[in-house]
Amino acid sequence: MAEFPDGVDRCTWAGGAPEFLEYHDTEWGFPVADDRRLFEKVCLEGFQSGLSWRTILNKRENFRAGFANFEIEEVAKFSERDVDRLLGDAGIIRHRGKIEASINNARRAIDLIDEKGSLATYFWSHEPDAATLPEPQSITTSAESVAISTDLKKRGWRFVGPTTVFAFLQAMGLINDHERGCAIRADVDAARVDFARP
Repeated sequence: MAEFPDGVDRCTWAGGAPEFLEYHDTEWGFPVADDRRLFEKVCLEGFQSGLSWRTILNKRENFRAGFANFEIEEVAKFSERDVDRLLGDAGIIRHRGKIEASINNARRAIDLIDEKGSLATYFWSHEPDAATLPEPQSITTSAESVAISTDLKKRGWRFVGPTTVFAFLQAMGLINDHERGCAIRADVDAARVDFARP
């Protein structure tokens, strides 16, 4: 926990880079039910693997431009020409495996949506009981992230390991992992109360 120049207590990591502050205060941990946003975050967490979130956050708009704003149906149509285009895009992470995984995962996402109705329905069906959660930011995987990772891999998804999935759960609000003294934790709790689970 850290006190910031504005006198507000926040998660310590929010002070790690200037661009983290707005992301921490307005996005991280707030519940999301929009499939496009959920798919974007799965992809970006996959791209982050082995890198810092700051790198990804700074390139997020370039990723959105390169990946058709992460519209699932559009990314699913990407061809080898699109892979080559993205490999030449200095504004993103030019990693063939991660690029191909995002395209593959869009196709697998369509299958999952056909089965479950939406990505939101699938992911929120794995929401843990808040009473069972450990101290915030004390773990990097959970039973839920392992279960989701295992299931997605069986479905053919790639770059969705348990740590990547846990970061996704934190970011998309399936858990409130803001530190207990963080001022934003209460905002997230309030948003979760009002949130209509799919």
